[in-house]
Amino acid sequence: MERGVHDRGGLPTDGRIDRREHSLEDWEVLTDALASALARRGLVNVDELRRGIESIPPGEYERASYYERWLFSIETILTEKGVLAVGELDRRAGG
Repeated sequence: MERGVHDRGGLPTDGRIDRREHSLEDWEVLTDALASALARRGLVNVDELRRGIESIPPGEYERASYYERWLFSIETILTEKGVLAVGELDRRAGG
């Protein structure tokens, strides 16, 4: 079975993990708050969030930051559930 891009356990690497504390940007804080609010309303749960993140195409997964992956997953889940229409966020953002 082939590993998903997200499955890094046990792979050799020369890279070190940066464990320093860092400040979150405003949009990252808002993304976390959005995920929590959606969970409280029963629209998204942690298993769905993880599945959505794991479904990101490998190239996009590698380029995306931690919270960009959350946003991708949230949009995917809400679209699957019919809460959002396909492309609705892009249209609302003018893109």
